[in-house]
This record gives sequence, structure tokens and C-alpha cells, in this order.
Amino acid sequence: MIDLEKVLLNIVKPLCSDSESVTVKQMESLNANELLLYVYAPSEDIARLIGKKGLMANSIRQMLQVASKIENKHISIKFEAL
Repeated sequence: MIDLEKVLLNIVKPLCSDSESVTVKQMESLNANELLLYVYAPSEDIARLIGKKGLMANSIRQMLQVASKIENKHISIKFEAL
């Protein structure tokens, strides 16, 4: 079983200037086949993670969708500022 929370953290941490304050938490979802992940980071890093027109966020989501196909789960990723 792949720990998608850890995979997301390993993708996001190098992209942030304050990598020590970045956390990823898994939340419960109403759908059993959905995995809901929240990325918490300082606001200047959130802007970098989302990118212009959401391109960086969409790229991160696509990378995790590939990893989640093994688990037969759908992933939702939300970015929140600290």
C-alpha cells in the first residue's frame, strides 16, 4: 500500500521556501473511494504551490492521480495557508 500522504509531502516540500512548516493531513471523506488531502503551508508558499492559473496545483494533482490508480482511489488535494 502506498502512503499517498507521504508522497505528496515529498513532492511539495522542496517547492517551498520554508519547508519545515509544510504539513500534509488526510481528512475523512464521505465517499469511500475518495482520499482527501490538505496541504498546509505559509501563504507565500501556497501561492508558489498553486502557481499561475493553478498550473502547479494541477500538475501536483496529476502526479498523485497516477499514484492513486494503484489503490483504485480518487484524490482531492486542497491547499490551505497557515
